[in-house]
Amino acid sequence: MPERWSSRLTFLLASVGFAVGLGNIWRFPYLAGENGGSAFVLIYMLFAFGIGVPLVMSEWAIGRRGRTTSSAPGSIAEVSAQAGASAAWGSVGGIAVLAVFMLMLFYTTVAGWTMDYLARGVAGEFSRITAAESRAMFAGLTANPARLAFWHTVVCVVTVYINSRGLHDGIERAVKVLMPALFGCMIVMVGYAALVGDFGAAAGFLLAPDFSRLSGGAVLTALGQAFFSIGIAMAVMITYGSHLDQRVSIPRNAFIVVGADTLVALLAGFAVFPIVFAHGLPPDSGEGLVFQTLPIAFGELPGGRIFGSVFFLLLIAAAVTSCIANFAPVVAWTEERLKCGHGVAALTAGCAMWALGLGTVFSFNLLAEFHPLAFIGALGERTIYESLDFIMSNVLLPVGALLTSIFVGWVADREGMREEFGLGEGMAFRAWLALVRYVVPVAVAVIFIAGVRG
Repeated sequence: MPERWSSRLTFLLASVGFAVGLGNIWRFPYLAGENGGSAFVLIYMLFAFGIGVPLVMSEWAIGRRGRTTSSAPGSIAEVSAQAGASAAWGSVGGIAVLAVFMLMLFYTTVAGWTMDYLARGVAGEFSRITAAESRAMFAGLTANPARLAFWHTVVCVVTVYINSRGLHDGIERAVKVLMPALFGCMIVMVGYAALVGDFGAAAGFLLAPDFSRLSGGAVLTALGQAFFSIGIAMAVMITYGSHLDQRVSIPRNAFIVVGADTLVALLAGFAVFPIVFAHGLPPDSGEGLVFQTLPIAFGELPGGRIFGSVFFLLLIAAAVTSCIANFAPVVAWTEERLKCGHGVAALTAGCAMWALGLGTVFSFNLLAEFHPLAFIGALGERTIYESLDFIMSNVLLPVGALLTSIFVGWVADREGMREEFGLGEGMAFRAWLALVRYVVPVAVAVIFIAGVRG
């Protein structure tokens, strides 16, 4: 039997830590900047609660209902057996584990960027930096295979060590430190941005909807971001659900986790955009918003050396909590598959993650001209990193989410799901059932079709 969380609080900290990652602090602000600000935020929140909450509830219920295993394939197979359905449904969990493993093959590199920039911030390298120098700094980092490989290794070692310690001595201890640090840094950065930045312009940008700037592409991006940020179909919520005590309310905590995830995304916007607007920097700077645009502002602001360091410390906390969570289902699957101890499983999976992750490291430099899937049209010009990102984001996650919604809506025992949610046959349960049976599959299908075409 899987271990149980020591308390509801640690379960929430770990779940929020998984959901709150670089997707909130790095990806969300620049997507909001590129897609019209507040109208995008409003659509994102609609998708996060309307689709994210039902799927989080579903994955936790599968994990807890599985009882005897913490691996996603094993949990889904067990719930399938309870409903008298084919054990082949366990392969849906296998897709989720593969997706999250592929994510880790490039997430460790991006997490390493945050560590490198913290070191640069502490060293004062942002002082009076120009736009050209900032772009050159980031280009220099990605072009340096040894430096990228070093930080990739650091992230892997930290992730493997924490997961090898197990639920109580590893994951719980880590999130008890990292999550308060994350929220503390976030509050400090929002306060700092309010003092030195143009908070009014940021508030208008993020809170005053202008639907004239909202395109069909922006709506689709908001839907995809909701899936990416909350971590749907990545097996993590199933694994975390397997450790969940029967007395914990799944619906209530799903709203708390998605709400906290959304709150952090908004706070990230209020930490970033006041500084961006005060310095006349473009809010639609794309992926370079955090790593190329903000260092310019920190280099000119009073106390920029200190607060620039705090900001990248915030990114590190978000990245590491997500790495810990993303790696957990991979370890659970390895442990079940190899029938080995937890520590051996963590080390085995960690070595594979480190070795294969070097492909992403080198795709920015030594293998920049190598296109591993050149024989596939949509992937023909993509590097190893870009191919991993495309397959994980545009294929595996949508397919996994679609199959998960079909499984819980049509295959899993209805009474069993209702029992896990602690709901009667009232409106709340019927609303969940309608969402996972009809709304979620359509939304996921749209993401999949658009992603594959894109």
